Amino acid sequence: MYVTDFPMGDMFGDLFKMLGQQGPDAWFQTAVQLAVNVARGDDGDPNAQPSERQRLEEFAPLVGRHVDALFSVSSKPEVTAVNRSGLTLAALSQWKPLISPMAETPTSLDLENVEGGAMLAQLAGSLGPLFLGFQLGSVAGHFSERAWSLSALPLPRENATRHFVVNNLVAFAEEWSLERDEVYVFALAREFVASLVLSQPGTGDALRALLVDAVRESAAAQGDLMARLQGMINPENMASFMSNPEALLDEIELPGETDATRAINAACGVLGAFFDAAAEEITTAVLGPRPSLSEAWRRHRLSDARGEDAAAALFGISNQGPHHELARNFVTAIALSHTLEAFSALLRVDGLPSNYELSDAAAWYERVSNSPLA
Repeated sequence: MYVTDFPMGDMFGDLFKMLGQQGPDAWFQTAVQLAVNVARGDDGDPNAQPSERQRLEEFAPLVGRHVDALFSVSSKPEVTAVNRSGLTLAALSQWKPLISPMAETPTSLDLENVEGGAMLAQLAGSLGPLFLGFQLGSVAGHFSERAWSLSALPLPRENATRHFVVNNLVAFAEEWSLERDEVYVFALAREFVASLVLSQPGTGDALRALLVDAVRESAAAQGDLMARLQGMINPENMASFMSNPEALLDEIELPGETDATRAINAACGVLGAFFDAAAEEITTAVLGPRPSLSEAWRRHRLSDARGEDAAAALFGISNQGPHHELARNFVTAIALSHTLEAFSALLRVDGLPSNYELSDAAAWYERVSNSPLA
């Protein structure tokens, strides 16, 4: 018996019943299930060797002291070694509050002139958030394929927990013929700095304000999904979707550059460039100059970080483009004139640079230095 032998009403009735039983958070549960499946990969996602995990943990207190000195703070140098699935779940937990607004306002379809349009529109309204779950799950699963930690994306955090995929650090060291110790110190420094900055209430609030507009524009991808769903109005196409829902996400393009994306890219570009500069400075202080490591990291970000780039795009952020060169120049200019300690301003709600200031580091420094919050 073929799927076309079943009445459409019965099929949609079954779908409505299934969706009704899943609850309002079904889109996120869908994301979690798909993400973990992707993250496990073909190798089963093994845990790190105990010796490698212990070596990372041994460097943590030393790196932590350097980070505390940079910001004149005191923090606990705690780390959590995870596999890819662990980082994926940590990412989903941190990203959920930022993505939830997209699930609350799903795009509707114009099916007024389609036979059975009312039923299809109801189905689309229910499936819309689930499609967001497919997208988020796919992105989060691929994010952990090469990412070392959550510092790969400068997004606000609900807490300062530091997760490291030790196996990805080992793979990076082997791929680029680097000593594992230098990779561990650099990764620890970058994540320690990122977790401190991104978990600050003021910084988090400022980033969330920028992300509201950027994520809203990224929701255009949700509209693309729903437009494609409009063509799936016969049982054959619906059956194809149910057997491979992730295929619906192929070739979705995000909106072009806007004021919102320029603003979030300026802020995130400088944050990422500062994390890099601080990690390089701390690694040099601990182990001496490591030019090969710095070059390998830059090349990795340009050519081997597709999963991280896709995750950034979900939030309207571009990990590639000329604004990153401007951000590196910005950080270099501030560091040469005022040292990296000037970036303690990033711990405040008014510390993020604007798109205008991205090309005028002196203007940013003048503003944050004379801020009432300084």
